[in-house]
Amino acid sequence: MSLRAGWARHRGALSLCVALLMLGGCVYYPTAPYPAPAPYAPSTFDRAYDAALGAIGDQGLRITAQDRASGNIVGMSGTVSVTASVRPQGDGSTRVEFNTSGPADAGLSQRVLAAYNARMGR
Repeated sequence: MSLRAGWARHRGALSLCVALLMLGGCVYYPTAPYPAPAPYAPSTFDRAYDAALGAIGDQGLRITAQDRASGNIVGMSGTVSVTASVRPQGDGSTRVEFNTSGPADAGLSQRVLAAYNARMGR
């Protein structure tokens, strides 16, 4: 058998070995994973407004008016009404006021305020 015939017989295997050796020098770098999106955190105004709305409802008052844009909420129970006023301040904080009108229910204002504080985690 001649040298030329030996090369012809093993040329396929030799080509495969050369190809495998060349691939061994290639490096695959996986892409970095995307960072997880930051969780949504409501603004202090949104938290305060939602807490005030919930606090009024917690005391059994029927919400008769609510306007997020102006920050006003009105809840009624019979002839007693509670008005919440939520206002953003210049320093980034939020001011919340509760006013009661109608026949005096001594504990209603305090119960609404306590419910608001509980909803705010205070």
